[in-house]
Amino acid sequence: MIWIAVDALGGDLAPGPIVAGALAAARHFDFGVVLVGPRERLTTELARLHHDPDRVRIVEADDVIGMGEAPSAALRKKSRATIRVAADLVARGEAAALFSAGNTGATVMAAYTTFGMIEGVDRPALAATIPTKKNPAVLLDVGANVECRPAHLLQFAAMGSVYARVSFGIECPRVGLLSIGEEESKGNELTRDAHQLLKALNSRGDRARFVGNVEAREVYSGGADVIVCDGFTGNIALKISEGLVETASELIARELEQPGRDRPARRSARAGRALGVARALRRFRSRMDYAEYGGAPLLGVAGIAIVGHGRSSARAVRNAVAMAHRFAGTGFIDRVAREIAHSTVPHQ
Repeated sequence: MIWIAVDALGGDLAPGPIVAGALAAARHFDFGVVLVGPRERLTTELARLHHDPDRVRIVEADDVIGMGEAPSAALRKKSRATIRVAADLVARGEAAALFSAGNTGATVMAAYTTFGMIEGVDRPALAATIPTKKNPAVLLDVGANVECRPAHLLQFAAMGSVYARVSFGIECPRVGLLSIGEEESKGNELTRDAHQLLKALNSRGDRARFVGNVEAREVYSGGADVIVCDGFTGNIALKISEGLVETASELIARELEQPGRDRPARRSARAGRALGVARALRRFRSRMDYAEYGGAPLLGVAGIAIVGHGRSSARAVRNAVAMAHRFAGTGFIDRVAREIAHSTVPHQ
């Protein structure tokens, strides 16, 4: 049986939705979960939830790294932090992958130091799945690296292309570079130099195609399957998108609740239209909801790590843990390693 290590105390709402989501994933996808956290507390959570005891293990860990703690200092000080213990389980082969919705920096650092890097990769990258007008796309990096070099963005493109093939079945992903204009002369030094490196994708026979710069307003148009950027830019883009969806949904809902002063027949027609709009709004929110995708895989490390949103619901955790299981079952790390080995990616 494949086992997935779950940082049961990671996240703003832990451990309730973390445990519930992990158990739901195990029930539906035939694998086991190792819950890492205080045994007594987790036993209490399990007692109120339906689960198969043969598919659940608890590994004791008493410390948790808070969202506001500095990752490197906290990891050194807290040797029994849940994320460290979860990463160690994967490194020892007692679990095939890990999931955490806790401190992102600590999760990235724990995976990096415990798993090491895939040969040929200099920096790990968090890859978020985003909706577009056509099919889902991959945006990376969304938070693992504040500063990058051009060669790092080329490596992100190679790893993101593997992710797009494995997750979405896109044989030859279209790669775009997030910038402030479509022209290759636009942007800062990083994007201009990265543009020149990424152009090489179209001449060396890689299973990816560079389509040029992508402006922020075109991220969700569907013109690119993989969009690369540094982690600072990507994280801001992702957070702005999340906030916009929440705000737009709330404003539309308020408008639908406004009472009309029309005659009865018109009020009836208005109510019918409002019901249709409300249903469309629910579908829209479902497509844009991060919970649909669960989490972002940390690409480049020599082990499977899925990073969840700090506010992850049970549904988001279920989907993220299911993603970890799917990657473990498809040899994802080996596929990324082969892709990097076959690419003429420069290193810096």
